[in-house]
Amino acid sequence: MALGGSRVFVSHLSGIAVFDPVGDQVGRVRDVVAMLRVGELPPRVLGLVVEMISRRRVFLPMTRVTGVESGQVITTGVVNLRRFEQRPTETLVLGELLDRQVTMAGTGEKVTVLDVGITQPPSRRDWLIDKVFVRRGGGGPLRRRRGETLTVEWSAVTGFSLEEEGQGAANLLATFEQLRPADLANVLHHLSAKRRAEVAAALDDDRLADVLEELPDDDQVEILRKLKDERAADVLEAMDPDDAADLLSELPEKDMERLLRLMEPQDADPVRRLLTYEEHTAGGMMTTEPLVLRPDATVADALARIRVKDVPAPLAAQVYVCRPPDETPTGKYLGMAHFQRLLREPPGTLVGAVVDTDLRPLPPDTPLSTLTSYLAAYDIVAAPVVDENGSLLGAVTVDDVLDHLLPEDWREAAARRAVGAPGPPAESGLESHESRENVDGR
Repeated sequence: MALGGSRVFVSHLSGIAVFDPVGDQVGRVRDVVAMLRVGELPPRVLGLVVEMISRRRVFLPMTRVTGVESGQVITTGVVNLRRFEQRPTETLVLGELLDRQVTMAGTGEKVTVLDVGITQPPSRRDWLIDKVFVRRGGGGPLRRRRGETLTVEWSAVTGFSLEEEGQGAANLLATFEQLRPADLANVLHHLSAKRRAEVAAALDDDRLADVLEELPDDDQVEILRKLKDERAADVLEAMDPDDAADLLSELPEKDMERLLRLMEPQDADPVRRLLTYEEHTAGGMMTTEPLVLRPDATVADALARIRVKDVPAPLAAQVYVCRPPDETPTGKYLGMAHFQRLLREPPGTLVGAVVDTDLRPLPPDTPLSTLTSYLAAYDIVAAPVVDENGSLLGAVTVDDVLDHLLPEDWREAAARRAVGAPGPPAESGLESHESRENVDGR
């Protein structure tokens, strides 16, 4: 859509790419910043929250937007690289307006906000919110059919300025449904604590578990504490045991034990075992769910296990061959078979015949420094962890090791390094010295 009189609904802006005038992508839209005004005056759209390639979120004033068309935003090329911080007078449209219950002026009918439309009137520099797409709730004097949707003028509804309890998050989530867990976690991290709790409540257990695994520790604990105990236990069961153990270790002992008792025993037992190991050891970092096969399984069986979509790539790089039982701790550990070796063998070959027995397994008390050297020396992405009886306890993957090697704020540090130079190259079209006030005239 071109500028000047055209309308854009904000849900269509979520996640679309932002380009400079020469066609280089500078980031993606994550929200729209507006300022509510008194009376029936339509809110002024101040700008966009743009997540840069470095994952830093910055403010892009609407005065720097030259086009919104074909699923992309075109800018003048000048972007203030200071980190976006929401001001008290500002409202995040996606994060705070969608799913809000408001009232139809004149009738008192309650409706739910599904989307809002923004426009730049002809002959004006300002963008305004002028339309609201709502769903009727079936109440009020008109007794409309529940679920009916309609688009109304901004002035036709009231109640946006009120802080709403239990706002819901279905429509906000719909705008982010295609995001990977790490990206949705980044969205949650930048929401208010209230909205973060509402979004977490709206996610199903598996999706919330995936997102929690990508969040900083403080956010994980905050969200878990706001869930009812039964729901919290269900989410912990859906998490990888090592991530669940890391999260539970951040809680007071009594809270941790209460949640463990609510979990199913088959899910709680491996978490309890992980909690007995020191954090920066192989036992403390391992996953208890590697791919385990018996020696009489075939190469075809092994490749079928590797091909399962939900198996993380580091764990799918090899299978571990053990005597029964197959669940960790297993029977006697015999060795491992890398997927490249499996691909070179006939499907009917037994994995016991192609197992690599030269790679020594690690004891669970192996310190982080030894573990990193081990992975580097053997050029592998996962290492078997075996107890004194020769049973496989789990496997440590390279991503687990990186999580412990990098500082807690490594994402923020990476973003700072990306913009730490005195100024970007001239051809980048980025401007790092303007204050936000100078950019948008506020």
